Amino acid sequence: MPNTDNTSMIDRDTYRKIKKMSREELNAFLLRYADGLSNSHTIDLRELENDLKTIKGIGEKRLEEVMEVIEKHLGV
Repeated sequence: MPNTDNTSMIDRDTYRKIKKMSREELNAFLLRYADGLSNSHTIDLRELENDLKTIKGIGEKRLEEVMEVIEKHLGV
């Protein structure tokens, strides 16, 4: 469900449904929406590492440093 451009994040029908929701319904909706967002972004670290290897000027040592920083930020 993530939206990367500047268009509306939700369509008109969903907006109307949200307006009619109780607090509990809205809370459940937002939790489901957030869960969908968090599950939609995954990174294959080995694939990323292989892609970074193809960049001219990045040697094995520098690649190790870059991967350590990425893994640190991802909590791996």
